[in-house]
Amino acid sequence: MEKKYDVMVIGPVSIDYNIDYQGNERREIGGAVVASGYAAAGSGVRTAIYCKMNEEEVDVQERFADAAADLYWGHSAHTCSIRNQYFTADKEKRQCTSMGVCDPFRFEELPKVQTDVYHFAGLVYGDFDGSLFEQASAHGKVALDVQCMLRHVEEDKSMMFHDWEEKKKYLPLMDYFKTDAAEAEILTGLTDRAEAARMIHDWGAKEVVITHNTEVLAYDGRDLLTCPIKARNLSGRTGRGDTTFAGYIAARQTQDIEQALLYCTALVSLKMETPGPYKGTRQDVLDYIKEFY
Repeated sequence: MEKKYDVMVIGPVSIDYNIDYQGNERREIGGAVVASGYAAAGSGVRTAIYCKMNEEEVDVQERFADAAADLYWGHSAHTCSIRNQYFTADKEKRQCTSMGVCDPFRFEELPKVQTDVYHFAGLVYGDFDGSLFEQASAHGKVALDVQCMLRHVEEDKSMMFHDWEEKKKYLPLMDYFKTDAAEAEILTGLTDRAEAARMIHDWGAKEVVITHNTEVLAYDGRDLLTCPIKARNLSGRTGRGDTTFAGYIAARQTQDIEQALLYCTALVSLKMETPGPYKGTRQDVLDYIKEFY
């Protein structure tokens, strides 16, 4: 019998070199799949993680050793690697340089298991393609953080954001779709997050989540809801969007949109107070909600 999961988080791990605004450098094994995988598993849903990397460069079993998830991985000729230079204390402004790109993901590589949701947590354009989304949608719900469809590695290894040319073709496949405020503007040309969410939904995405440093927004074509971020410090700012989206998807498996929005916003508020991926529990988030919301 095939194993059964609520969520499978899919994406490349990354060797990250994070340099803060004071010049302090920290090497970490990160990537959206790390922050998202830990957040989903910590939220109590049955979680599978599928990542790719060059196993000679990264020990993924060690990286995910304390994640309450089942780990699957595939080989890539190169491991994704990104140098993040932050220019401000709040980490809102940064310059990203590519130092390695993972091989593209293919549906036939994924573990032969059942999952209710395929959560695509990529890093750069080329990690995933439309065929992958089409095949996944035939087997379960599809969730996409759009960053990896907008962020391109240029010839000089800089990383620049460009619109997703095929967005109108593939957005109708998206049960859960996440963007941040800047990415939403690239997609829609709109600075108003509520209007951007409505436009993205009109293009076909069933539920739209937009993150901002002050709040998280969710829209399903009926209700447009926002919830404020209440983090007491920003020492764990890296992975904010990935944590939010994974928490939202996890909560939506049993709760309505309003409850899921509250849960994921409280989750990311709590996570941002500590560097690294979220290593608490669902109960920790519920306690945080009682105290601060």
